[in-house]
Amino acid sequence: MIEAEGLTRSCRTGAVVVEALKGVTFGIREGEFVAIMGRSGSGKSTLLNILGLLDRPDHGSYRLQGVDLSRAGDDEVSAARNRKIGFVFQQFHLLERVSAVRNVMLPLLYSDENADDGAVRAERALQTVELSHRAKHFPSELSGGEQQRVAIARALINDPALILADEPTGNLDAQSSAGILEILRRLADSGRTVVLVTHDPDIAARADRLLVLEDGRLTADDTVPSNPRRRPAGVV
Repeated sequence: MIEAEGLTRSCRTGAVVVEALKGVTFGIREGEFVAIMGRSGSGKSTLLNILGLLDRPDHGSYRLQGVDLSRAGDDEVSAARNRKIGFVFQQFHLLERVSAVRNVMLPLLYSDENADDGAVRAERALQTVELSHRAKHFPSELSGGEQQRVAIARALINDPALILADEPTGNLDAQSSAGILEILRRLADSGRTVVLVTHDPDIAARADRLLVLEDGRLTADDTVPSNPRRRPAGVV
């Protein structure tokens, strides 16, 4: 699913150039649930932006489903991002004046696919996250955990192969967090690839593999021993 080879990325802050990534290499198989950990400034967000095609590396290559997108044209990158990747963030980013089902349908506005069945697809996505009974409710009428379920359903509307989740439980209580992690676990078990950024080792323990970044370098790539579904690490 993912092949990252020698990824480097530098960022400028005023007159200072910071090396956010320093030759990061790894592979992720289809259907794996991978957690990325690291301290603030370790390069997690930069790496996630490259995996999500929101940024490009200075050097190295990034292949998604066998296609090198690190030097692809803007149109190809945009199409791959819209069709192959679903994003889930710490902030839910829901439109307050729009119902849950309408929020889920929003990515279809940016898709070149026929969206005539958009309502049906949105209802199906809400069923996947066990929230179809709240389809007509507005975000203000939903709990934080329910809002994050809507955000996950929105990420699923275009049937992406890859789900990128950036601290998706950061604003949730323990019970809601457990529900979100179980949904992500089921998505991986059904064949989607899930990459989760977290600072919490207990959350990372729910994944198949753990990648650790320190100062822009990949310092660990290990299976998660406590996970009975774990797969061999480092295998593409």
